[in-house]
Amino acid sequence: MLTDPFVIRYYQKLTDGMVDLWHRGSRYEEMRVYMEGYLTCLRLTNVIEGYQIHRLEEEAYRFLRDPSNFELAMPQMQREHDYY
Repeated sequence: MLTDPFVIRYYQKLTDGMVDLWHRGSRYEEMRVYMEGYLTCLRLTNVIEGYQIHRLEEEAYRFLRDPSNFELAMPQMQREHDYY
């Protein structure tokens, strides 16, 4: 579980980027390469501690493996309520 606000922000940016790639038609492999590049940049810049990057990586892989994160949401139709 991620607890540091900065790490959570990086996680959100990473997962938003993966979802955006999915909506643009990218495949799983392309999203994985994007994720690995993102994590490599974090490692090289020393923005956050190594153990935090490792936790972020675990959570990002979990996100990537969950197909429900990439399903298109079906809009809910509002029903008109009959008032008696």
